Amino acid sequence: MRLAVEASPNGMVLIDVEGRIALVNTSVETMFGYHRDELIGELIEKLVPHRFRSQHPELRNQYFHAPKSRAMGQGRELYALHKDGTEFPVEIGLNPMTTKRGVLVLAAIVDITERLRAQEMMRLAVEAAPNGMLLTDQEGTIIMANSMAELQFGYTRSELVGQKITLLVPHRFRQRHPDLQHSYFHNPTSRAMGEGRDLYALHKDGREFPVEIGLNPINTAQGLMILASVLDITERKRQEEQLKSALKEKEVMLAEIHHRVKNNLQIIDSLIAMQLDNVSDEKARFLLTDSQNRIKSMAVIHQTLYQSQDFSKVDISLVISGLINNLAHSYGIPGNPNVQVQVETDDITLPIESSIPLGLIINELVSNAFKHAFPDHRAGEISITLKRLPEHKARLDISDNGVGLESNTAKEESLGLRLVEALSDQLEADLSIQSANPTRFTVVMPLPD
Repeated sequence: MRLAVEASPNGMVLIDVEGRIALVNTSVETMFGYHRDELIGELIEKLVPHRFRSQHPELRNQYFHAPKSRAMGQGRELYALHKDGTEFPVEIGLNPMTTKRGVLVLAAIVDITERLRAQEMMRLAVEAAPNGMLLTDQEGTIIMANSMAELQFGYTRSELVGQKITLLVPHRFRQRHPDLQHSYFHNPTSRAMGEGRDLYALHKDGREFPVEIGLNPINTAQGLMILASVLDITERKRQEEQLKSALKEKEVMLAEIHHRVKNNLQIIDSLIAMQLDNVSDEKARFLLTDSQNRIKSMAVIHQTLYQSQDFSKVDISLVISGLINNLAHSYGIPGNPNVQVQVETDDITLPIESSIPLGLIINELVSNAFKHAFPDHRAGEISITLKRLPEHKARLDISDNGVGLESNTAKEESLGLRLVEALSDQLEADLSIQSANPTRFTVVMPLPD
């Protein structure tokens, strides 16, 4: 027994019925600062703080009248006295033993200074947390609440501690909550509560408010407990609703604008068509037809934008398809059915500010190919490809196997090509031209983030 006592990591003190110390171990010497020779034969009150010393003999005598193994001072904070006069918190277990000398008591003493310091640090951290913090046991009883929880729910902590956590759950969810709580304790992990669902808490005044809740299991001496972090997101929800409303209004307004622009463009197209009926000069008719097709192309782009659900992500393949159908009807198939059009596009979306100039570039280059590349009903092919490139770029290629561009002078004098160059600058794109075999226009443009 002496060897077992000596090897114990806890302080071990053996006292007789008179309260005198019969044996101590090394841990007691370290804990109290005394050599064991200074303690053997002394009253145990030597290790008791002065403020408790007067009542200690009576408590000791009461214990010896009905000795049994138990914790000393259950429910009270216990302190011991160091040789230097400082007090420190302890836990003490009492174990009676019957010997030839009578009943002796072996007291196991644990210095809990570090444990209390850690608990105090945790308490301060919980108290200072910007979120409401609630500690509950496996029965759902609230063990602890911080000041933010008081502020969030309108209760004082004395009103919360000892109550079931369902006190803070809206009535419409209370029936399900015990099952969810029981299920969580079967697999307790740190996670958000009710992932994917809107959560609400109940204020003391009866109103509900939206919350986010994080759950953290904590192993304690009293068993597994759950620390819940509660964040009131009322203001965030309000701002989200305002933002959604503003975005919806903006989308409705943009849709209306594009619809009206498209209608106005169609009116202009009709006016030009009426004018064409009264113009006999071929050059004038040619110029008016060019203008009419540019307007039709803009109308097609605005029609696509009007039908889009997201103006920041316009499917450019739909824009190209609409443009090509319009141009083929105006220039290609009716006048020269031998010209084939091949279109190949990657899945690319662009915002309005990029979709419109890119659509106009396609309109100019494809209409030029229809008008000039295949004279005398020559057969041929026009190819349009839009490909995604590395480094967040895209490349538009428009080529034909027709007669080619006549000269640099013709290029410089062409209104359409000057328009293509200006639109390329607007897109911050690089434009390159191959004059023949085949004629190819290449536009390399950055994709918006």
